[in-house]
Amino acid sequence: MKVKFKLLGTGAGPGTPSFFCDCPGCREARMKPAFSRTRSGALLLTEAGSILVDTSPDLRLQLVRERVTCVDTIFMTHWHYDHFGGLGELEYYSKLATKQCIPLYLPPSAESEFDRAFPHLREVFDVTPWSFDTTYSFGNAEITPLEACHGIETAGFLVESNGKRLAYFPDTAGLPETSARKVEGADWLICDATFYGDNWFPEAHMSIVQAIQLGQAVKACHTVLTHLSVHYSEPVVNGQLEEVVRRYAGVEIGYDGLEFEM
Repeated sequence: MKVKFKLLGTGAGPGTPSFFCDCPGCREARMKPAFSRTRSGALLLTEAGSILVDTSPDLRLQLVRERVTCVDTIFMTHWHYDHFGGLGELEYYSKLATKQCIPLYLPPSAESEFDRAFPHLREVFDVTPWSFDTTYSFGNAEITPLEACHGIETAGFLVESNGKRLAYFPDTAGLPETSARKVEGADWLICDATFYGDNWFPEAHMSIVQAIQLGQAVKACHTVLTHLSVHYSEPVVNGQLEEVVRRYAGVEIGYDGLEFEM
């Protein structure tokens, strides 16, 4: 079986369109649903099962849209609402469909946060803190949490299978040197490109240009932009995004449903 990595969502915290926003990007997404962006998350399909990376508040919509019927394991990058808010959507999947706990790997610092946010879900999830630089094997794929720069304890994940390497860092402001070394030469770097224009949160996120520069610095074969916001700093429509990436070889805009085969 080929390993596949699919982007379930490619938007930043507000999503696109946002109910409260009438910027040009949100207007475009209302008129052309293909330009909509749900909150960021991904799905890794392996011979050992289906692995969610983050559970956005849009999770149910994402799973229905992509016809996902099975979730075997979950890895969380960090404990911000736009990445964990959909955990509760899996309660009835566990209780009615599988009648088993779902393995949930999360940042060590988030275990107590999980209990405060979801005190009734300990019977649904088998919670295990992941460790940076530890490789977890799932059949024909391996996942390694690597440190990201996001203000709180945050990982990106290096996925390796069949000689291919994919690095997924949806929330990060550059990379620590140790992480940059480990993703050097990756076939795909899928990374935070939150801001179009000025980055007014440089401790936690990157602009589109900064994301492209990071891909160049780590010599990624392909750089894929995710966690995009059409609102922040300067509103943007899809044509403007395409105009930017056309200037660079090996760079593409991520979109909901984009799939990579490893």
